[in-house]
Amino acid sequence: MNLFEDYFLNVIKQHYVDFAGRASRSQFWYFTLFSFLISLAISVVTGIIGSVLNTGIFSLLGVLYSLAIIVPSVCLGIRRLHDTGKSGWWYLISLVPFVGFIILIVFWVMDSEADRNQYGPNPKRGAVA
Repeated sequence: MNLFEDYFLNVIKQHYVDFAGRASRSQFWYFTLFSFLISLAISVVTGIIGSVLNTGIFSLLGVLYSLAIIVPSVCLGIRRLHDTGKSGWWYLISLVPFVGFIILIVFWVMDSEADRNQYGPNPKRGAVA
């Protein structure tokens, strides 16, 4: 089982703009971890190259990665909310200063609804989110 392929590349390849269905906690948090590690690696590499060559043009790579990953990240966040029985519209609570994002994180940490809900079968039970 390759975690990177199962939890990161699968989201990119198969669920890039998929708002429907559910996503398990492990799928969400592994995707978030890998996305963070890739961003960190890009930052380090572009920082080193930029300082050696005395140019900031390589920081564009980080911006491009951020733009490419924002859509699947939002879609996955919404599918994670679906897994807890919440509407995807709850994602907008992150726009409330200070507490909105904290509330969203609490929702993302919550356990899945045990059985099938209005968004589909429980991804923990072997169904693909």
